Amino acid sequence: MSELKREELTVRRERALLVDVVRPEPGLDEEHVLDELASLARTAGAAVVLRVVQKRTAVDPSCYVGRGKAEELARLVKAHRIECIICDSDLTPAQIRNLERVVECKVVDRSELILDIFAAHARTNEARLQVELAQLEYTYPRLTRMWSHLSRLESGLGPAGGIGTRGPGEQQLEVDRRLVRRRVTDLRRRIRAIERRKAQEVADRSDHYTVCLVGYTNAGKSSVMNALTDAGVKVEDQLFATLDTRTRAWDLGDHEHVLLSDTVGFVKDIPHHLITSFRATLEEARQADLLLHVVDASHPEVSPQMDAVLEVLRGLGCEGTPALTVFNKMDLVLRDEAPEGAEVSEGGRAEAELLMLRQKFPEHVCVSALRGEGLDGLRLAVRERMERGMVDARVRAPAGDGRLISYLTERSRILSRTYRDAKVELTLRIWPRYLDSARRGNRGLEVLEQGPSGSA
Repeated sequence: MSELKREELTVRRERALLVDVVRPEPGLDEEHVLDELASLARTAGAAVVLRVVQKRTAVDPSCYVGRGKAEELARLVKAHRIECIICDSDLTPAQIRNLERVVECKVVDRSELILDIFAAHARTNEARLQVELAQLEYTYPRLTRMWSHLSRLESGLGPAGGIGTRGPGEQQLEVDRRLVRRRVTDLRRRIRAIERRKAQEVADRSDHYTVCLVGYTNAGKSSVMNALTDAGVKVEDQLFATLDTRTRAWDLGDHEHVLLSDTVGFVKDIPHHLITSFRATLEEARQADLLLHVVDASHPEVSPQMDAVLEVLRGLGCEGTPALTVFNKMDLVLRDEAPEGAEVSEGGRAEAELLMLRQKFPEHVCVSALRGEGLDGLRLAVRERMERGMVDARVRAPAGDGRLISYLTERSRILSRTYRDAKVELTLRIWPRYLDSARRGNRGLEVLEQGPSGSA
C-alpha cells in the first residue's frame, strides 16, 4: 500500500494548542502543569502541538490571557496551523468570543472538552441522556456566541420573506433558546424516571452489603473490578473509558459475598452539570456501605487527585460513608530509577514514597490489579470492615424452614447450632441489615439475644 493511501486511512487529529493561566508561585513545575489537559485532549482526539503557560495573579476578564499573550497565541496559531485552542479553565462566553476574535480559531474550555469526551464514550441510552442534558445546560448561556452569525429574520415579501415570516420576526437565537429549554425539560423528566428506577434498584439490594469503587479517572477501578469479579469491564489506558455502572457479586471467602459496583471516574474541576446529570449513575456510591477509593499510587499528582475525589464525594453527600483507600499500580511505584535491566531495589525514592503514603493514609491496602498482587489483602480488609458493623445474635427458627436457614447461612457466620423440639437455635455473627431483613420476611424467626460483635 502506498504512503498516500496509508495517510488517507489514518484518522486526522485536530491540531491543538493548550493554554493555562497560573498564579506565580515558588516551585511551580511549568513543564507538567498541562499534563492532564494534554491527556484529556488526546482522549478527545486532538493532536497536542504546543503548550503555553502564562503566569498571572488573576485571569484577564476580557479574554482569559492578557492582550499581549493573546496576540502571541495568534502568531502561534498561524505559524503551526493550529485548529483549536484548549484552555485549562472554564471561560465565560465573552472570554471565548473575545479570544476567538484575536486568534482567529476555535477556543474550547475545560468543561466543554470533558463534555465532548463523555459524549464520545456514552454507550447506553442512560449515559447519552445524561451527557446530552449536561451539554445543553452548559451550552444554553453560550448560545449568543454560537449564533452570532445569524441575523434577525426579515419580515415582508422577498427572498428572505414569505408565508410564516411576515410580522415582527424573531431572532434565530430566541428560537434556539426555546428549543433548548424544551429539550432540557424533556431530558430532566426522563432522567428523573431513571433516578427513580435506580433508587428502586439500590433499595432492592438493601439486604446485601454493598461496596462501591470510586476514584480519579484512569486510576484502575475497572482493572480492580475485573481482578476481583471477572466482570469483563472495558479497560483502556485513557480518561473516562467507563461511564456506566456495573454491579457484580464479589466472593470474599468463607461464604461471605458482597455486591461490588464500579462507577464513572472523577477529575479535578469536573463540570457541575455532569455531576448533576450523573446523579443517577452515582447513586451506587451514595448508598454504598463501603467505598473503595482506588488511587493511582504511581501518579506524580497523587495527593491532588485524591483531594479532587474527596471533594466530589462531599458534593454527593458521601462524606460520612466508611471508606478504604486502595493504592493501585504498586508495581509501577516499586520501579526504581536504575538503568533498564538492573535489579529493582526497594530502597531510595520508591521506598520513601511508599512510606509517606502509608503514614498519610493508615487505613489502606496496596495492590496491583494488573498483576493480581495484594487482592487477598484487600478481601481481608473488606471483611474486617464488614465485621466492625456486625452483631452477634442468638436466634430460633423452625428446623424445617430450609429457605430461612439457607438465607442465614449464606449471610452470616454460624458460631453454633443446636436442634431442639423441631426448632434450631443458631448463634451467629451477622450484619444487622441481614438480620432485620430475615425478621421482616419470616415471622417464625425469633431473636433471643443480640449484642455487639464478640459478645457471643
